[in-house]
Amino acid sequence: MTTLDPLTAAGRLPAGSPAPSAPPEPRPEPPRSRLAGVDAARGLAVIGMIVAHVAAADAAAPLWQAVNGRAAVLFGVLGGVSLALMSRVALRSGDPVSRAGLRRRVAVRAVLLAALGIGLVPISSGPMVILPVYGVEFLLVLPLLFTRARTLAWTAAVWAVAGPLLSFALRSRMEVTTLGGTIAPSDLTSFSAAGEAVVRLLLTGAYPVLTWMPFLLAGMAIGRLDLVRSAGRLIAGGLVGATLGYGGSWLAVDVLGGRQALVDAVAPVAGKLAVPADQVLELLSSSSYGTVPTTSPAWLLTATPHSGSPFDVVGAGGVAVAVLGVCLLAARGVPWLLAPLGATGALALTLYCGHIAALALVQDTAAIGPWPVTAMFVAGAVLAASGWRSLAGRGPLEALLHTASARTGGAR
Repeated sequence: MTTLDPLTAAGRLPAGSPAPSAPPEPRPEPPRSRLAGVDAARGLAVIGMIVAHVAAADAAAPLWQAVNGRAAVLFGVLGGVSLALMSRVALRSGDPVSRAGLRRRVAVRAVLLAALGIGLVPISSGPMVILPVYGVEFLLVLPLLFTRARTLAWTAAVWAVAGPLLSFALRSRMEVTTLGGTIAPSDLTSFSAAGEAVVRLLLTGAYPVLTWMPFLLAGMAIGRLDLVRSAGRLIAGGLVGATLGYGGSWLAVDVLGGRQALVDAVAPVAGKLAVPADQVLELLSSSSYGTVPTTSPAWLLTATPHSGSPFDVVGAGGVAVAVLGVCLLAARGVPWLLAPLGATGALALTLYCGHIAALALVQDTAAIGPWPVTAMFVAGAVLAASGWRSLAGRGPLEALLHTASARTGGAR
């Protein structure tokens, strides 16, 4: 059955004449389901970091071990996704004015994140603040804001291997006396202190830019995709990355003889402490402070959380990508189930800073226990985020970043 064009049916055009071509429809805005999935994944990242910080006294617990290191990596990947989503309109238009404005917006956000993180360090009672590192990374990716997804993905993949190797080579020639840390206000009091802080941010700290950049780059590559349709591919790709990272480390250490090299590396320390070398190795393999030791190249074969080894970067990055895919898939099927997580993720910056400040006020958790306190922190964060989101929209710190960066970049 042939359906006539309305103009032909009305007799305004001869029958059989081609109908005038309709103007192209504007490309629709990104569907809300995609944003809900991203927000839910960000909510999981925030909750994971709360668990890692508040329940640190019970580091042997399976849940703590599951989130340790991986929650921060998920947050880093999602930071890259957010940057890619911000740049979509300017990327499609190709307008140099829009692109320049977006770069200014990102630069302002970077500076504010770094400043906020530096101000948060003095009140932190233990958690190592990651915000200054995010600020530096945002500045470093400014030239890549409009790079194609494939280029970003390949850059992230190469960096995931080359970054840890370069870090090991550089630190092997340095005398590193402190573990972890980022940058504090006291580091800005002299040129020498500032120089040491820069080295800490880039190379030797808790979240060294040299080994954390692949997460942001991978997130930017993912953000270039049609996220609604790519959920399954992200889950599969993430599982492949997790298998390569953690499975590859197990193969290298426990099957191909890497463990003996590690035992030999810790033998001098074990001798001084008068404890078995295997016990020292198990302790060092439970978690790290941002880098692997440089006493032996065999440390690069481990996948210790927060170690920045190639296997840790690939494995933790794979887990983050898979979690994002699961959240995107769930947002399509059961969006109502993700509403509390989505609200939590929408206020991620406020909740991250708020839980560090609140944790500093908690003097003694021993009488209650780390997990009841953790449950109260998580419940408080989710409830506060849900209430604030429904009543006021953006979180207070999110609104500050948006307003400051939008005015600078010429956006609303």
